[in-house]
Amino acid sequence: MALADRDAKLRAAGVAAAPIIAVSRPFEDPIPPELATDRLDVVTLMFNYHDLGHLGVDRAPMNRAVFRALKPGGIYVIADHAGRPGTGISESGTLHRIEEAFLRREVEAAGFKLLAEGSFLRNLYDPKDKNTPDPPQPKDEFVLKFVKP
Repeated sequence: MALADRDAKLRAAGVAAAPIIAVSRPFEDPIPPELATDRLDVVTLMFNYHDLGHLGVDRAPMNRAVFRALKPGGIYVIADHAGRPGTGISESGTLHRIEEAFLRREVEAAGFKLLAEGSFLRNLYDPKDKNTPDPPQPKDEFVLKFVKP
């Protein structure tokens, strides 16, 4: 069944949301060409931005591609495990953490503006010196909501 036919049937059945389709692409070029410019409303990246560091991913083109693909006013939400100040992404492969300010600078360099910060996963008592599966207390985690102006 063609995607257009499937979408029409879903709409006729009262399904308001567009279908979700899994896509596997390189991190540096994450958006399919047919969605590459001003087509998406929301992009999320949950608890794995830090992994891009030890995987050797060039995050600048990835963030620029997400920026291009979002509609004006589109939202980019990133949640991750908080690292210690000054560590950047250097502990991504060992502690599986990233410095929040470092991540924010990278994303804002692509043109995004920080819209909101979620504090519901914060734990200021986490010393941030252990691998994220190891701390006995809840990890300090952050959620950042960026917008494409």
